[in-house]
Amino acid sequence: MSVESPVKALLIAVSDDAPAAVYSINRLKPELLCFFVPESAKSLVETAVQPQISQMPRRWDWVVTPDAHRFMACYQALSRTLPDLLRTWEVHPGELVVDLTGTTPAMAASLSLASLTSTSRVVALGHVNTVDPADGETVTVEGRERVWVQGNPWDEAAALSRREGCELFNRGAFTPASSLFRQIESRVSGGQKPLYRALADLAEGYGLWERFQYRQAWDKLKTSLKALDMASVWGGPAGLKGLLPSIKANAGFLEKLVLDPQEVKEAVAYDLLAHARRRADVDHHFEAATATLLRALEAFAQWQLFKQYKIKTWDVQPEQLPEALRESCRTCYLDDVDGKYKLPLQSQFRALAGLGDQMGQSFLVQWPKMKPLLDAASHAVLGHGFEPVKAERFHQLYEIVVKVTGVSDTSLPKFPTLNL
Repeated sequence: MSVESPVKALLIAVSDDAPAAVYSINRLKPELLCFFVPESAKSLVETAVQPQISQMPRRWDWVVTPDAHRFMACYQALSRTLPDLLRTWEVHPGELVVDLTGTTPAMAASLSLASLTSTSRVVALGHVNTVDPADGETVTVEGRERVWVQGNPWDEAAALSRREGCELFNRGAFTPASSLFRQIESRVSGGQKPLYRALADLAEGYGLWERFQYRQAWDKLKTSLKALDMASVWGGPAGLKGLLPSIKANAGFLEKLVLDPQEVKEAVAYDLLAHARRRADVDHHFEAATATLLRALEAFAQWQLFKQYKIKTWDVQPEQLPEALRESCRTCYLDDVDGKYKLPLQSQFRALAGLGDQMGQSFLVQWPKMKPLLDAASHAVLGHGFEPVKAERFHQLYEIVVKVTGVSDTSLPKFPTLNL
């Protein structure tokens, strides 16, 4: 008998072949053991199987089917019992081994369906006259040659689940996508695990980025990029090589942002603008998109004031401003909590215009068109009012923001589309 590492849990069907069941249990040495049997086989298990087990499992139980030849009877017995049993035993996805040796066709079908989410290995002990020895390992059981065959159904089923994970990712559901990829990782065989671990890290990284956790996102993207690059060398799914350049570009963008030592970071303004587009285009959440868009507009003003004139909008000195704004700054913009002068959005651009800056002057040119859109944003639910933002209002305001800032869509970071 080949030496194997003990398995966490074994679900084994027994109907009339006790020697095969004994061989499988003694070979796999499960910590947890569950028999799937018809009522007629319970005495066989108790008299011919259990006494022959060389290493008794820590816990054992069984699921009894009322009719071993009816699929629904078998499936109902398993589906109503097995999930709770595995939960009680703390068997996680990928830790269950299923033995189909002693099944009827109905038992085999129900076992395969009911255990799919938990198993990562299916085994069976076949006869040499029905199973090609080349498909497995020839062993001797009670003086007769048998063929031990095994495989992992998730190595094939993973492709379908991977596509579901990609669809979740492309819809911006990064946490569910990461969770699904990690489930697949736990179920597939060893050679495929690095790919799904990398995809899970990738989804987690973009989820962190979506929450503006830039450093953690950068770390995750770097880790996943190396693994995906290696997977592409060894083949990987179609579309993987084409995905890598966009991830590299995104990692480069995050690197620049994270390592920027300035108090005001230009890259954040670009990221906010891209974030606003995703809220509109992916989520169709125009309230959140508009709120983010206004923050992006402010971030561009803050960057320009800081870069060109060393003005911090959250701690401005009135003497730094054009003369026309100094008095209103002293009288209107003093924070009585910390004693600092703080410029609101419109005054930031008026300061830029008064200092001769092109962005500020562009703001004044666009102001007649922008004013009603800003009023609509102010009256929005996430503004200060109770009227939801309409999609067309967001798009109109976005076009004006792009004109004022001079930013092109090609300069914004773009999240990749997964087609694997």
